[in-house]
Amino acid sequence: MAAAADGYEAVLCVKPAVHVYRLPPRASNRGYRAAEWQLERPAWSGRLRVTARGTTAFIRLEDKASGELFAQAPVEQFPGIAVESVTDSSRYFVIRIEDGNGRRAFIGVGFVDRGDAFDFNVALQDHFKWVKQQSELAKQAENPDQGPKLDLGFKEGQTIKLNIASMKKKEGATGNTRPRPAGPGGLSLLPPPPGGKSSSPAFPSGEQPSSSLSAPVRLPGTPITDSLLSWPQPAAAPAAPATDVWGDFAKASGSVPNQTQANAGWVQF
Repeated sequence: MAAAADGYEAVLCVKPAVHVYRLPPRASNRGYRAAEWQLERPAWSGRLRVTARGTTAFIRLEDKASGELFAQAPVEQFPGIAVESVTDSSRYFVIRIEDGNGRRAFIGVGFVDRGDAFDFNVALQDHFKWVKQQSELAKQAENPDQGPKLDLGFKEGQTIKLNIASMKKKEGATGNTRPRPAGPGGLSLLPPPPGGKSSSPAFPSGEQPSSSLSAPVRLPGTPITDSLLSWPQPAAAPAAPATDVWGDFAKASGSVPNQTQANAGWVQF
């Protein structure tokens, strides 16, 4: 369709087998009947092609072998006088053909297959539906203020309700979160599980706990109790055998005779 709008010819439908019939004079204003056309003796047989140039569609009757044009019917409106359906069949139509000199004539066209007749009808409907849409868009572009406007304002007497209580509850629920305490090294500690004992903080690899955390501080005058020393105590070393307190001193003094003689005035212990 875009090509047709730019002045190029677009092919809408091609059907390889159609028949053309001469129409008898109409006795009244009632619709056409295909049974009156002598269907067993068509006046011409060939190919039908539907094309479009701009907003006008063209029904072209062509020779199957050479493609030579037999007749052409311009269609500016559908449904309309240029293409009419018969009253007794869906496979036959009456079209108005024109030559280059302005002469016009009505002929009957029949399709061998019913599906071909359906495709022919739909091709014309789609084309003129597109023409209508393009016309409406052009009118809207020329007069944009005439289009429907979206009114989002409040009408007279219209009110709205806001549930402030639920908004405060949501704000309070989000404000009750407490920050996690940070342990040594900037690591956040998780709270202990309900009913459990808090575990000692975990230190990163290579980092040793400070001396203030390794042992409890004992104040002066405070007896050492089991509450302060909660770790197991090392076993006491075996006591050395009782010896003479002054024995080593006497031996040491005896090993230096010169010093004894020099210090003869001193009392030896």
